[in-house]
Order: sequence, then C-alpha cells, then structure tokens
Amino acid sequence: MTNYRDEPPIPLEPFPTVRGDSPFPPLAESVAPPAAAEPDPPSDWIERADAHDLPTRENALVALGRFAFPPAPPLDEEGVAARDRRWTSRTVMVAAVFLLVFNAVSPLNWSRQQPPGWVPETVRQLSEVWVARLAVFGVDMPRQGVREGWDAARRARFVGQTQDSGTAADGSTAAAEP
Repeated sequence: MTNYRDEPPIPLEPFPTVRGDSPFPPLAESVAPPAAAEPDPPSDWIERADAHDLPTRENALVALGRFAFPPAPPLDEEGVAARDRRWTSRTVMVAAVFLLVFNAVSPLNWSRQQPPGWVPETVRQLSEVWVARLAVFGVDMPRQGVREGWDAARRARFVGQTQDSGTAADGSTAAAEP
C-alpha cells in the first residue's frame, strides 16, 4: 500500500538489475578478429640490427688521455691503508676547522675554567681575538641561538613549580646529603 496511485511496485530483489543488453563489452570469443594490418613500407631498416652494435666514435681527448695517462694498477694493502689514512686525516682536519669556526668560544670557556698559568692565559688571549674576529662575520650566531634555546629549556617550569623546587639557581640538581 502506498500514498501515491501511480508509484511503481517495490522490487522483491535487493538490488535492481538491468534486463536486456549487458552494459559490459562483449567477450573476446564474440568479437570478430581484427583485419590484417598493412605491411610497413619498404625502408632501409635492418631487422637484425641493434643500436648498441653500431660503431661509435671515441672522443679524441679521451683516447689521448688514456694513452698519456694509463689507468693505475689496483692498490695493494699498503696503498689502501695509505689512502684510508689520508681520508681520515682530511676528515679530522675538516671537523677541526669547522669547530674552530663555528664553536670558537669553547677554547675561551675552557681557559676560563683552568687554574691560572701560562697555557690557559695564552689560550684565553688567542681565543678572545679569534672570537672577536669571527663575530664580525656572524658565524657565532647559530651557536648563540642553540645556547639561548638550551637556557630557555632549562629555565622552563611546570605550572605551579617554583625555581627552588629541587634545582639550584644555575639549573643543577642539588645532591642529597647523607
């Protein structure tokens, strides 16, 4: 029973189906075989030819270089060890120069923490000049930014936590006394 007189009846199947021609393409058995393709026009193409088999002209400078500078024989164990030492030495030197430029204040801080003497005083004087020269170029700014972030993280406290709850003013934890 419906509210409308001309409403179509409700199908008994759960999903309506299309009766008649299938919406899908025909199966391969029912399709006619394709017509024979026209042969390619005659050309100079050789069926057995491969592009990689064609002769290539070598660059004259490459040939001269191979003649003038023949490849070296493979390295023996001593040669490999020497090459590895050179690579390690270069890596250590690059790291040292990087630290001397971008972390130049560390020798200065070290010299300030040492007891008075000739070596710490000399390192301090050289470091002060070195840091002042590098500050002109602004290479100390990344280190200062990281240091400011670290200090801000050390000063950070939870809500309701005071500065004196368990830590000293410098951020170090107080040791329990026996």
